Amino acid sequence: MLLTQGAWVQSLVRKLDLTSATKTWHSQVNIKERNRTTMKTKWLLILSLPAFLIPSFQVILLPLKSVSLKHQLNVIHFIQIPWTRVLHSSVHSTENLVGTHDAPIRCVEYCPEVNVMVTGSWDQTVKLWDPRTPCNAGTFSQPEKVYTLSVSGDRLIVGTAGRRVLVWDLRNMGYVQQRRESSLKYQTRCIRAFPNKQGYVLSSIEGRVAVEYLDPSPEVQKKKYAFKCHRLKENNIEQIYPVNAISFHNIHNTFATGGSDGFVNIWDPFNKKRLCQFHRYPTSIASLAFSNDGTTLAIASSYMYEMDDTEHPEDGIFIRQVTDAETKPKDKLSFQYLEHQQI
Repeated sequence: MLLTQGAWVQSLVRKLDLTSATKTWHSQVNIKERNRTTMKTKWLLILSLPAFLIPSFQVILLPLKSVSLKHQLNVIHFIQIPWTRVLHSSVHSTENLVGTHDAPIRCVEYCPEVNVMVTGSWDQTVKLWDPRTPCNAGTFSQPEKVYTLSVSGDRLIVGTAGRRVLVWDLRNMGYVQQRRESSLKYQTRCIRAFPNKQGYVLSSIEGRVAVEYLDPSPEVQKKKYAFKCHRLKENNIEQIYPVNAISFHNIHNTFATGGSDGFVNIWDPFNKKRLCQFHRYPTSIASLAFSNDGTTLAIASSYMYEMDDTEHPEDGIFIRQVTDAETKPKDKLSFQYLEHQQI
């Protein structure tokens, strides 16, 4: 099991479907359990997990904030001890240092097709790691600082400073498959690949999202488009917010975006429609993650210092049940009603 900066909730929710975890700036792992019946959450002791947890798993630990000060990649192995008649089993853990970068580690992903971990850093490199050893399986230079990356089958999509996008083949990292420039004018914030592996969605700091396709043929490239989002009118002035997080619904291929405006939107990329918008959260949306079955969305609300170091709400994790009415593309009759929301 892999956890990443800005996506602590993602992996645990997908694996356990009832548990979420966050990694704090002080290197503490916090774990929550959600009651199946009441849907209420309660804090568990550090490293105390539900009894139904699989016998063992491993996580990669990076800070929830955007910078790993130690430039290290750590793997923590949790091993379940047989439990007795208590609510939660006891868990022992060991932490191993896998390797380092020369600058902060910004993102980490896992590719099951090739069985490698991938890290991207501000040192302008992407590194591959063999999770069985673990050891460095290769270091690959990037043109700028790595801001975001996403795995699409055996392809790796990397977003760097300078609005550059590079597509690599994880089976053969000897050359770059595609070199692109973001279709958005401003700095790239997040990239997430479509579950169907046909393309990716890219967001920027200027309240825009682009839907891109990997097939370079002119016919397919005609399908790409971009749209504005996460913008609010305050005192007749339009405020534009960064789009920090994207997460795909694995069943419906729709996706959620979260912005520094504190809102979460669900989009249908094929019909170019917004399906719904959730209530406003206390502060910026730093991370989003659907569970594998698409019934739950984990939302991380965390101030991202857009207005420097000022007073702000506490960080929070919200676990929201979502329905098909919120995440499934509507039929044509339903879209007539939503016509005014067309992207």
